[in-house]
Amino acid sequence: MHAFIYHGPGDGRWESVDDPRIEQPTDALVRVEATTVCVGDQHALDGAVPDVRPGTVLGHEAVGEIIEVGPEVHTVVPRDEVILSSISSCGQCVPCREGAYGQCARGGGWLLGHEVNGTQAEYVRVPFADHSTHKLPYSLDRDTAVLFSEVLPAAFELGVRNGKVHPGSVVVVVGAGPVGLAALVIAGIYSPAQVISVDLSPSRLATAAGMGADSAELPGSLIADLSDGPGADVVIEAAGGSDSFSLCTRVVRSGGHIANIAMHGTSVTLHLEDLWRKNVTISTGQVDTSSTPWLLDVLTPDHLKTLSRLVTRRFDFDEMRQAYTVLSHGVETGALRTVLRPARY
Repeated sequence: MHAFIYHGPGDGRWESVDDPRIEQPTDALVRVEATTVCVGDQHALDGAVPDVRPGTVLGHEAVGEIIEVGPEVHTVVPRDEVILSSISSCGQCVPCREGAYGQCARGGGWLLGHEVNGTQAEYVRVPFADHSTHKLPYSLDRDTAVLFSEVLPAAFELGVRNGKVHPGSVVVVVGAGPVGLAALVIAGIYSPAQVISVDLSPSRLATAAGMGADSAELPGSLIADLSDGPGADVVIEAAGGSDSFSLCTRVVRSGGHIANIAMHGTSVTLHLEDLWRKNVTISTGQVDTSSTPWLLDVLTPDHLKTLSRLVTRRFDFDEMRQAYTVLSHGVETGALRTVLRPARY
């Protein structure tokens, strides 16, 4: 088969490699029908994820067809179309039973494209297939379905749920990338009083407005008014910068929540001299993807139509390097999610 292989910092190549095979009785082999490139993949390609060894196939989000299962796989069978979770869950340990798949104590967690070969390939071995795949609803197109691998669970679990969004909340989402935009859509399920999107990209702010933000603006007068006035009940950090995190701490109200979604690549200063008396709750974490079945049930066709706007570019598999380039320039171009599919599609 062909796959996108990491050979060292900045060196990724689409090339021929051996097909994967069943290694554990809980494995499944999947023919990949759609995959994508995200910030975590870019960090891995840049060499910023030390656990990723040269020779690893990158990628951890995909939709595909089951072609073979191990003897201890019971929930899927060959020819099933499935969504692959970015996080692998054994389903048996205490963290997994509590829904904390990212903390799996029996060898799960972030495996694909990290500790084992990932999804930017024609075929992928999926560990713990019973708890790490979800049957694709017949009405859901593959491009939108890929968002259920990580983007939508991350937006809900780390942003909306951790932030305690509830009816009447004033919600500020800092960062209008794919996960930030997904968070503003999912927050709308809880009937907030207002959802405000903040970003430095005018094109991304226009997208946020079109996806349901009550206000979409550069850091300006509205944010200043919230900072000087009542503040926001929930601030979702989806940008990943030092300045963006600082903005979150300024705009949150006393007793409010800051829910960090972003994957920060540099240190951030926590201004406790300003925060110590505000009774602020700050949550962080890695996505678990345990909410994927719930999201598949709850998100309506209208939600999915809106969320499908997150996919802004489409490439064939052999254009993988171009997809990474699009990701790295997304802020300037307004590009959001790129989906890659085999040429046969």
